[in-house]
Amino acid sequence: MDIIKRIVGVILIIAAIVLAVHMLVEPLYFDSGTTGSGYNESVWALINPLTALATVLGVVFGYVRMRKSVSEDGATVTRELLAANTQFYGVLFLGILFFYNWFNLLSSDFNAVGPDAVALVWITIDAGLPIIWVPMGLNLLKGDD
Repeated sequence: MDIIKRIVGVILIIAAIVLAVHMLVEPLYFDSGTTGSGYNESVWALINPLTALATVLGVVFGYVRMRKSVSEDGATVTRELLAANTQFYGVLFLGILFFYNWFNLLSSDFNAVGPDAVALVWITIDAGLPIIWVPMGLNLLKGDD
C-alpha cells in the first residue's frame, strides 16, 4: 500500500505543477481575436483528464487520511484531523466544481450559467486544486500512516 500512496503522491504533484504552470502561461499565448473561446482547447483536452484523475485520487486518499485521523475518543481535535478534513473537503468542493464545468464544456446543449461565470469557476478550480494537491501529494510521499 505504501508504494501506491507514493505513486498517487507523485501523480498529485505532477498534476498540480501541470495545472498551475499552464494556467499561468496561458495568458501569454491567449488569442482573443480568434473565433470561439480563444484558448488552446487541445492543451486543455489533455489537462482535463489528468485533473479528473487527480481529483478522484485526491478524494479517495483524502477520505482515507481523514478516517485515519479521527482520535480514539472521537472528540479530540488534532492538527492532523484539521489538515485531513481541509484537504478532503477542499478537493471534494473543487472537484464538484471541476466536474460540473467539465461536463458543461463537453455538452454544448447545457448552458445553465453564462460564459463569464464558467470562466470564473475555471479560474477558481485551476488556482485552488494545485494548492491542495501539493501538500496532499507530499504527505503521501512521506508514507507515514
